Amino acid sequence: MTAPGAVAIRDAVPRGCTGSARQLALALICAGYGVGAALGWGSPRLALIMGDFGLSLAALIAAVSCLLYARATTCRFRPAWLLFALSSAMASAGNAVWGWYEVVLGREVPSPSVADLFFLCFAPPAIVGLLVLAKRPVSKAGWVCLGLDAWLIGGSLLTLSWSLALAHTAHAQGESVAPAALALAYPLLDIVLVSMVLALHFRRSSVNRTAVNTAIAGLALTVLCDALFISPLLRESYRSGQLLDAGWFAGSLLLAYAPWGERRMSDPARPPRGIRHPGRPITSSLSALTPYLAAAVCTLGILYNVIEGRRVDRVVVLTGCTVVLALVVRQGIMLLDNIALTNELAHKENHFRSLVQGSSDVIMIAAPSGVLRYVSPAAAGVYGRDAEELVGSELATLIHPDDLGRVVHELRRFMAADPAREPTTRMECRFRSGSGDWLNVESTVSRHQGGLILNSRDVTERVRLQAQLQHNAEHDPLTDLPNRALFTERVRGALTGRRAGDEDTAVLFIDLDGFKGVNDRLGHQAGDELLIQAARRLAESVRAGDTAARLGGDEFAALIVGDGSGDRAARECQVQEIADRLRLMLSQPYRIDGGEVRVAASIGVAFAEPAMSPTDLMRNADLAMYRAKAAGKDRVVMYAPQMQAEVVRRTELAARLRSALHEGEFALLHQPVVSLATGRIEAVSAQARWRSAQGILFTPAEFLRVSEEGDRSAELGRRLLEEAVGQAAERGRLGHRTTVSVRLSARLLLDRSLPLGSIEALLTRHGLPSGALVIELADSDPRISFDELEQRLTTLRRMGVRIALDGFGSGYAAINALRRLPVDVLKLDRGLVEGVVESARLHKITSGLLRIAGDLGLQSVADGVDVPEQVLALRAMGCTHGQGMAFSGPLDEYRLRRALVRGEYPVPAAITLPVLTSGIPPARNGSNSETRVPPT
Repeated sequence: MTAPGAVAIRDAVPRGCTGSARQLALALICAGYGVGAALGWGSPRLALIMGDFGLSLAALIAAVSCLLYARATTCRFRPAWLLFALSSAMASAGNAVWGWYEVVLGREVPSPSVADLFFLCFAPPAIVGLLVLAKRPVSKAGWVCLGLDAWLIGGSLLTLSWSLALAHTAHAQGESVAPAALALAYPLLDIVLVSMVLALHFRRSSVNRTAVNTAIAGLALTVLCDALFISPLLRESYRSGQLLDAGWFAGSLLLAYAPWGERRMSDPARPPRGIRHPGRPITSSLSALTPYLAAAVCTLGILYNVIEGRRVDRVVVLTGCTVVLALVVRQGIMLLDNIALTNELAHKENHFRSLVQGSSDVIMIAAPSGVLRYVSPAAAGVYGRDAEELVGSELATLIHPDDLGRVVHELRRFMAADPAREPTTRMECRFRSGSGDWLNVESTVSRHQGGLILNSRDVTERVRLQAQLQHNAEHDPLTDLPNRALFTERVRGALTGRRAGDEDTAVLFIDLDGFKGVNDRLGHQAGDELLIQAARRLAESVRAGDTAARLGGDEFAALIVGDGSGDRAARECQVQEIADRLRLMLSQPYRIDGGEVRVAASIGVAFAEPAMSPTDLMRNADLAMYRAKAAGKDRVVMYAPQMQAEVVRRTELAARLRSALHEGEFALLHQPVVSLATGRIEAVSAQARWRSAQGILFTPAEFLRVSEEGDRSAELGRRLLEEAVGQAAERGRLGHRTTVSVRLSARLLLDRSLPLGSIEALLTRHGLPSGALVIELADSDPRISFDELEQRLTTLRRMGVRIALDGFGSGYAAINALRRLPVDVLKLDRGLVEGVVESARLHKITSGLLRIAGDLGLQSVADGVDVPEQVLALRAMGCTHGQGMAFSGPLDEYRLRRALVRGEYPVPAAITLPVLTSGIPPARNGSNSETRVPPT
């Protein structure tokens, strides 16, 4: 104990020690002091030092410890610890003065002395500190009762103490006022301190209970030693350093240890799970009996005087009367308080009874055995059964058998759980109604006297609504078939279930061919009716364990679950038969609005592979379906791995095309259009060529098809048009005034990104004269409106732009386009020109088309004129112009200008040719020609 006060008890043991180790160290220190005091410390002088300055040091440590804790904390008990620090400082100063007289001066301590002043100042701060620690009353009556309880305890102790010893002490002091007052001050202050200790024991706060209990124990031990010190038996024989000092020493160290004691991390006020606090009812009873026990002690003091035959002292009578008066006042206050509480309780009971009886929820109380003890009147409206009928029945007989096991398991778990952590639980089950139906009931369950309180409500409509919403979220609203989300989930279940990796599982993707035409002709209502009938046919055609779904629009799907046979070839034949049956079923006529409507079905089939995901399987079926549509529709196509490889290749090509547009990898070439009669160059046809960064030269048929699929044709067409017009204007300024033709699709002409004003502005900006631009209209998409296209072309002609119908003779809409569109030039398709010499049929067709062009006054241009025989044959039929390898291939700008300087190409002289020349070899391309591809 040589450390300074700032170290205190907290640092008397290492920081890593537990609370038990600290308590053990404290006990060893106090026991060591007690053993030393019992043995006399070895010498009288050491006994005086330890009895005076040892106690002073212990009290100083307590003062410093409480002061440091008060500075470190911010709780509402901070003033209490400051007062305890002041009280301990007074005790330390009193013991120091006492030691100054006995050890330093070597004489007895006078009475009274400065030490008595410090000792008397010990009790008041401690008393006020105990009041701060007490649980604060919530009303004025509570404060009055607290004061009355303190006086009842203090008055009773004063009566008993006066009867036993204090009266004798007061008379023994004679007429000396100071010694008498000093002799009575110590016990009276101790009585007050003991009263506060007892009152606080029954009214202490639950916050930091360990520290409060330790502080109370330290003060109680100090008061006990004070009582022994002032008793006549020990007063005369007391010497410093004796065993009584060990009590004061232990009391100071307990007060020093109190604020720094080990505190549990969990709430100390809450008992552990499964353990009840048996002391709480006893503590509450003792708190209620405190006034009566105090009155009994007071009565014992008076009876002692009567039994001993002594004259009853006026102090005893006065104190007893005040105790009785305080008891009467307290009882009156408690009676009024009880009356108020009774009225409030009755009011709340009526309030809650009205709430329970008027609640739309059913409130039931079940005994631990499961028998219903109480059922609220709402049961008649919710369950259709009277509350009296349900009371006495077992809860298990009212719950659906399929839900009973789950409910019992949940209730057992809830009853075994910690009430503080889980005060309530919620469960849902089916409950038998009075009509015998099963209602969906949601209940909030809480504990009640070993049983249960169930607050139940009917949620049948909510459950039905949830089921309907779930159904709507997973099914198509028009056909009521599973939608894409549910279909994907079922495919996932088939791939990851018990037969995970089963290669017999197949997915069919189905598209109705011609459905858009039904919508356009008959309207969307007729289209919806067709989809409903198609969905019904599809659902009736698949097996019970399979799934038919609508993915959106006119796309359907079917999941054919594998049978686990393992024979892949037989399984493919079986699925092929199912797909063919579905195709025939869906292709049957549909009865709509009293008439028949026909559509076809294109079906793609894909089989599962090991470790395949649902997304991959559905993608494969989708690719096979699109291959079926591309192959002519109304057919079934099995998925093959090369389909995916082709998609990858086209995707990569589209990505490279996207970058090529920005990197300038396209070159514009021009092929001369020659008069078949004179050989003069009358016009040039602009053609784009793409040489990629990897050195690959793509033909127009390849990259134009990819550009349309990748929605890049508009950007490519705009660039081609602008560059062709710019180069034609530049050649015109050099003296080569030649018409340039640019091939554009009908969809691009109707695209809003290419307004007609931009074409007019382009011609004006480059100064290209009127009639110098020819737009070659590619074979139009049947989905494009002819009316809108006709308006666009008419506007272009007003601007001086000539219109050529490209690929004439190959498209199914060529005659309709010729009939409706304003056309200046007919450009024969390459497929007709190639066989015009060898095939008599093509010869007659081409001759007829050229006769039509002549009758309409249109100029004609033959594309793909590669050999002289074709030149002669076409010229004989009346064709006016041609382009092809018979004259020149596509030329760059330098070679084109050289050709324009020359101005003409030689044409073969007129000779007699048979219509069919079987001996003529097939037409060959020149050295600079490209591989012929089908027209796009």
